Amino acid sequence: MTATTDGSAGAVEPRAASASDTTGSTTSAAPAASDVRDAAARATRASVEYLLAGQDAEGWWKGDLETNVTMDAEDLLLRQFLGILDPATTAAAALFIRGEQREDGTWATFYGGPGDLSATIEAYVALRLAGDAPDAAHMARASAWIRARGGIAASRVFTRIWLALFGWWKWDDLPELPPELIFLPKWFPLNIYDFGCWARQTIVPLTVVSAHRPVRPAPFALDELHADARTPNPVKPLAPAASWEGFFQRLDKALHAYHRVAPRRLRRAAMDSAARWIIERQENDGCWGGIQPPAVYSVIALHLLGYDLDHPVMRAGIASLDRFAIHREDGARMIEACQSPVWDTCLATIALADAGLAPDHPALVKAADWMLGEEIVRRGDWAVRKPQLAPGGWAFEFHNDTYPDIDDTAEVILALRRVRHPDQTRVDAAIARGARWNLGMQSKNGAWGAFDADNTSAFPNRLPFCDFGEVIDPPSADVTAHVVEMLAWEGKAHHPRTRRGVEWLLAEQEASGAWFGRWGVNYVYGTGSVVPALTAAGLSTGHPAIRRAVAWLESVQNDDGGWGEDLRSYREQRWVGQGASTASQTAWALLALLAAGERDSKATERGVAWLAETQREDGSWDEPYFTGTGFPWDFTINYHLYRQVFPLTALGRYVHGEPGPGGRRGGEG
Repeated sequence: MTATTDGSAGAVEPRAASASDTTGSTTSAAPAASDVRDAAARATRASVEYLLAGQDAEGWWKGDLETNVTMDAEDLLLRQFLGILDPATTAAAALFIRGEQREDGTWATFYGGPGDLSATIEAYVALRLAGDAPDAAHMARASAWIRARGGIAASRVFTRIWLALFGWWKWDDLPELPPELIFLPKWFPLNIYDFGCWARQTIVPLTVVSAHRPVRPAPFALDELHADARTPNPVKPLAPAASWEGFFQRLDKALHAYHRVAPRRLRRAAMDSAARWIIERQENDGCWGGIQPPAVYSVIALHLLGYDLDHPVMRAGIASLDRFAIHREDGARMIEACQSPVWDTCLATIALADAGLAPDHPALVKAADWMLGEEIVRRGDWAVRKPQLAPGGWAFEFHNDTYPDIDDTAEVILALRRVRHPDQTRVDAAIARGARWNLGMQSKNGAWGAFDADNTSAFPNRLPFCDFGEVIDPPSADVTAHVVEMLAWEGKAHHPRTRRGVEWLLAEQEASGAWFGRWGVNYVYGTGSVVPALTAAGLSTGHPAIRRAVAWLESVQNDDGGWGEDLRSYREQRWVGQGASTASQTAWALLALLAAGERDSKATERGVAWLAETQREDGSWDEPYFTGTGFPWDFTINYHLYRQVFPLTALGRYVHGEPGPGGRRGGEG
């Protein structure tokens, strides 16, 4: 991979990518329609066999969830902080981190993306912990790049918090986050429930860390990472007092002053309340919400509050972190930020069913059994805003009873409806609970967010502390589309709440004809989610919104017949719908085209041909590009199963026709 002058590696200008941009693809003339159908049928059969072989004996699927090296670096820093860093773990993590460094010395947060300052700093520090000398060639390149871009002072707050734990940064020069935040009532601005669930789980333990301001002896100095060694902690000038930025900067100054005079009894009560809040949300497997970052900060916070490493809560929490590790054949150790078995299993079930697998096939029944066992029937944080709503639904992870999510619940219901289960009464009851919960989680504007209803406060994102990614959970087109599609399958296409969702989606369509994708990259994902939902809900394929979407997809199709969109589309308009063709994004475009009645169009045939041509001999696809998001742009994901389930779904619908309630198919079989 070659570094470019802007510090990125492998970056390309937005364009219509050729087939040679994707592994295994070859450019060829458009095949005849009959040849495409035959190739699609063969590819579908091969993909079904590949996916069936990957099912766990318990009935679930799970692909690797790849993010970036900050997960691995912070895992090492945590173990250093707790005094449990061992040579084997260090060596395995360092092997992975070194392997992700690019020729210019940087680390990126997604494949082919630009170098990221914070990721590069954290990776550098982790390699220093592993014994890499600062004057080694790869380390010198990294430190020079860091200094040229402002050094540690220019990095994100979370990076500087990790450095402050070892005295490499001053706590006084970090935004203040008081534990008394936990006492703010639910109606008060900036109470903890104004934050998205992922941010909430991280912020509560960090209030404890911020109050304690711990410093462990640093094993080495980091002078080489400061742009100016004489003033390593420069003071940022205040914005005008009348601006929101200025207001929150002055609020932060006031909180710093409060830190010095905070009443001890009040502070102790706040930290005790935070500890109870944290412990109450620890899952049965020892983790918190099934997500690695909240687990890391919760372990640190409880340790600072006096919980020793042998305490059952701490033992379970530390043990849970090991379950995020993937050990590769070369000895490297990669940390997943999260694990996605429920999401992967429902998507795999849909893919196999739409590809023609019999609805009572043992693999589908086994998957349904496992999903039924994962149903969440207790109340979680979502009930703060919806106290009268009965529980029901599914989460993303193996163990996460506190935070079921609306997206998983909708897709699990769509999956269960495709299975002929021997205990249909049990299935119907679970679906009814999930559909009722999803309906009840609708936001006031008629749309749905991922975890909470009406989590739309503008204030959390303005805090100086929150400089990394989205910290609220507003409704999005992709989640809303999945709920609308599910409700249509459940016979609720004309339900008033469904119609409000449809109206919201129509109003959210971009002038281009696309929809923004919050949880997948990006407009291709949004459009691929919304069009099938709208047609399932009763919009005709001739509706102007559907025709605009089709026209947009045709306009951004790559020369090789596939579709791709770079993550930079979240920041730069010129990247919208532009990027090297990928299997998952090509599939999303095809799902929209097929739902729009474009089965016999040239665009569809070329897309299907691209999938068939780029399929590997074992029935899989290669996809190094990141097409999922945690926070758009800031934290991105390569779901390794996306490259399998979505192409199979698209091919299956091309071969067998569009699925529908009661097994209805539109198209040729």
